Amino acid sequence: MNNIEIQYKNKRVALIFSILIVLLIVFFILDVFLGSVNLKISEVFQALTGHSGSDVETIVMKFRLPKALTAMFVGIALSLSGLQMQTLFRNPMAGPYVLGVSSGASLGVAIVILGFSAGITTGNLHGLGNWALVFSAWIGAGAVMVLIMLISSRIQDIFVILVIGLMLSGGISAVVSIMQYFSNETMLKSYVIWTMGSLGNLTGSQLNVLMISVTAGIILSLASVKMLNAFLLGENYAMSIGLNIRFSRSLIFACTCILAGSVTAFCGPIGFIGIAVPHIARNIFRTSDHFILVPGSMLCGGIIMMASDLISQMPGTGTMLPVNSITSLIGIPVVIWVILRSGKKSGFA
Repeated sequence: MNNIEIQYKNKRVALIFSILIVLLIVFFILDVFLGSVNLKISEVFQALTGHSGSDVETIVMKFRLPKALTAMFVGIALSLSGLQMQTLFRNPMAGPYVLGVSSGASLGVAIVILGFSAGITTGNLHGLGNWALVFSAWIGAGAVMVLIMLISSRIQDIFVILVIGLMLSGGISAVVSIMQYFSNETMLKSYVIWTMGSLGNLTGSQLNVLMISVTAGIILSLASVKMLNAFLLGENYAMSIGLNIRFSRSLIFACTCILAGSVTAFCGPIGFIGIAVPHIARNIFRTSDHFILVPGSMLCGGIIMMASDLISQMPGTGTMLPVNSITSLIGIPVVIWVILRSGKKSGFA
């Protein structure tokens, strides 16, 4: 590649990043200004500056602004965890929802709520209670990650691993169902309320925990960029350049569990963002370099998640759709395209 081609590629990447940053800001603003309840632009501005009526200020400051922040962090977390799983497993169909990592996180949360709801309920989940949920989700997600990694070391077929991931999800759901059956009314109510969680149900303390956790995951993701590039070329190459395989894999495991587990703990399992967005980023930037893909996936994930949230609100109609239905409509075509493309060439091409 000559200097002219390198300069053209750098300018193209810089232009794409600039456009994505602008889109991220635009969708964040739209997510705050638009919603199922019609508000004038002037009213929203007044609410943001603290000079509005109590009702409007409550809608903007207690609901729309936290929900927009939640959507952005959720999109970033799921996209990064999906990117890391696809690289680590060398599987273009890998993702926290598909491989059962989100289900593992859900099991961890279920154990806390259904097993210890005498001390931790949705009514008093704050402070250490929120961290208990997050840690339990991390442990559940990590257990499934380790199990899938052990299976993938013995079975190389991509679709067999995906089927096993789906079976694990079904088995975990069965275990949770049994726990629900033997739980009392208070415990069951607490868990059902959690399962109904969405982007707009987080309290202020829960949002703080989510942002702290995702920020830690982002830092670990940025620190593991060189490792991800090495894993992309195979473990033999990684070892040949002196990479500590065990430490690198553990770091990426921890990062993925923090990102996917934190989202699941507070927002429930959100499908298709983790598997679809990394492929969208690869095709936008036309590269497999994680120095570009990691920040690129973060921006794309935040944009797509906020756009999904905006669509789900059906602005001005007074009704709201489940955000999972919107992410599915966006992600399913991408997944189908990846499956069709994988028959011709690698999903990492």
